[in-house]
Amino acid sequence: MYDEISAGAVLYLVDENSEIMYLTLNYNYGHWDFPKGNMEIGETEIDTVFREVSEETGIKDVQIINGFRQQISYKYRKKSKLVNKAVIYYLAETKSKKVVLSFEHINFEWQTFEQALQKLSFENSKRVLKMSKEFLVTTENMKRSPIKS
Repeated sequence: MYDEISAGAVLYLVDENSEIMYLTLNYNYGHWDFPKGNMEIGETEIDTVFREVSEETGIKDVQIINGFRQQISYKYRKKSKLVNKAVIYYLAETKSKKVVLSFEHINFEWQTFEQALQKLSFENSKRVLKMSKEFLVTTENMKRSPIKS
């Protein structure tokens, strides 16, 4: 049983050179990760993804890519209590490059796969990024457009 459940997105766009660029956020605590946040009462995972991406980045133009859902789990301390946390990531595309950061973040970067892999702070997030790239490269949806991986 999890004490907290969050949902977020591996958010990407296809730039003018047909290259996939991933969004990473620099959180106030210093780490780099994807947009995500705790599910609120009555929300679905997808509702949370849309709300959190909008709140944290200002991006409302988000399209969830069917077939990709990855869950990571970890433990952390909140005050003196050990918290079991699950984060569910969806793969999502946007056409919006402009980011308006929330108070929770101090910076952001649109990055290539290799850059994002280096920038992300946590191994779980790096693993999700690798799975998202593999999904994009192998899915039929991506074969119809000339996107570089």
